[in-house]
Amino acid sequence: MSILRKSGVIFGLFWFITLTQAQTPSSESIDDYIHNAWDTLSRSMTDCASLVDPKLTTEPVLYLPHELPIPPEVEALQKNCKVHVAKLPRSIDHLGALQGKEVSTPGLLYLPNKYVVPGGRFNEMYGWDSYFILLGLLRDGRTELARGMVENFFFEIEHYGGILNANRTYYFSRSQPPFLSSMIRDVYEAEVAAGKQADADAWLKKAYTFAQHDHALWLTGFHRAGDTGLARYYDLGKGPVPEMADDDAYYQDVIRWLLAHPDIHTNYLVDGPETPNTAQQARLAITSCDPRTSQVCARAHVEGRWLTSDFYEGDRAMRESGFDPAFRMGPFSGSTHHYAPTCLNSLLYKYETDLAWMAEKTGHTVDVSKWKHQAAARKAAINKYLWNEKKGMYFDYDFLKHRQSDYVYIATFYPLWAGVASAAQAKAVEANLKLFNQPGGIPMSTFNSGTQWDLPYGWAPTTWVTIAGLARAGDLDDARDISRKFMHTIEVNFDQDHTIREKYDVVSGSSKLDVATGYKTNVIGFGWTNAAYLKMKELLSPAGTQAAAQ
Repeated sequence: MSILRKSGVIFGLFWFITLTQAQTPSSESIDDYIHNAWDTLSRSMTDCASLVDPKLTTEPVLYLPHELPIPPEVEALQKNCKVHVAKLPRSIDHLGALQGKEVSTPGLLYLPNKYVVPGGRFNEMYGWDSYFILLGLLRDGRTELARGMVENFFFEIEHYGGILNANRTYYFSRSQPPFLSSMIRDVYEAEVAAGKQADADAWLKKAYTFAQHDHALWLTGFHRAGDTGLARYYDLGKGPVPEMADDDAYYQDVIRWLLAHPDIHTNYLVDGPETPNTAQQARLAITSCDPRTSQVCARAHVEGRWLTSDFYEGDRAMRESGFDPAFRMGPFSGSTHHYAPTCLNSLLYKYETDLAWMAEKTGHTVDVSKWKHQAAARKAAINKYLWNEKKGMYFDYDFLKHRQSDYVYIATFYPLWAGVASAAQAKAVEANLKLFNQPGGIPMSTFNSGTQWDLPYGWAPTTWVTIAGLARAGDLDDARDISRKFMHTIEVNFDQDHTIREKYDVVSGSSKLDVATGYKTNVIGFGWTNAAYLKMKELLSPAGTQAAAQ
């Protein structure tokens, strides 16, 4: 049997198991489904299913850090799963030090501990997904698994240059929204609650070092939003992302949409031949993308129109944000790299307050004032550039055009969750909740762009951030109301097909989508939805309501 055939057998087996587990009718309750899903969605370096990449058709390859000996369990994996194990070509000390294209065959990056994947085509450990998954694991008493996932991120920082979008070689050029400090605090507090104070304190000392490294990534030049003192999302790669190899239509659909809407002025299109010769390919490599090195690029054109290199910069930055795609920062968020986003800078404010807390807990008293100073400076910049007093909401800031966006987006609730909003600001944002409220929960925005991260779609992570933010600001009534609505949406759809999905249409209350452009599927699993459901259920309990009020 050829390697490709073996790869196909593993791939087919993976999908058979996934679909069978996800869709076979059962009498189990939604709580049982979630409880069992932590194991169904768990992956490790002793599991053949961990290596399959549904986004690509290449044979499974597992890569280890250049400097790391091959562990015995990986040797066994190579034999039992008939996969190739290789070392990365060199050691990596910062994000972008090794580009995915430098690795001949895309593959999975080794992690030492078991982890939970989102589900479906997302068969690897993701950055921000893992924070919400972790909340569910801790709520379900799976503290050891949650701690192991955080330690996997420590491993990524040490051996892969930073927390990656996910542990695949084609994600070497970008990270994801920075939730590490929140993960560390939640695991620490769970360990302390379990009576493991001494062990938790020792672990926090180690965690503090890694958290500082991760935070520093967001202060580097390529992540700076001009001279605002704020941060932006940015990917160090060029051209279309390789993981889109399984969706040839995505970039073509973007072009078709732009051609169909000539009244929407962007710099996203450039002329180029349908079948470029060598010289034309070299020119496209500068103005658009390089069809000589990327098959995704070679197919990304319609009627002699190609996407500009600047669009691809924004497209990649948008993927680091996790909101892929929306129209929040231009059509398909193609200008994401030009903005200081409310969500990212709220996360970094919380990160800096968390670092001050860690410094105090671990005896680094000199560091405490440094982190508090950084948090105060970021809060001042957020208030200067992102807060709109007249509208009573936070908006992203275009630092190239020196103007605030007017796009109403769910990110306006992040400052409440992060604690950066004052009491008056929180009240003003709460008053605008009516702009978002829908029968099935809270959608991403007030604009139906036809993409998955806009109206009418509601997502578990942002819904939970909104709920937790409202609760932190003292608005328990709205927090509980949103929880009830979104839980009901999940439950009604679970009763219909016995699945939990990555997102829902909160206007119609359905898991069936009508996405016009971009990602059009609704993946089964699904890690962060499972977790958010448990957290909402906890909030609605008498004990949860009392804890939130305190």
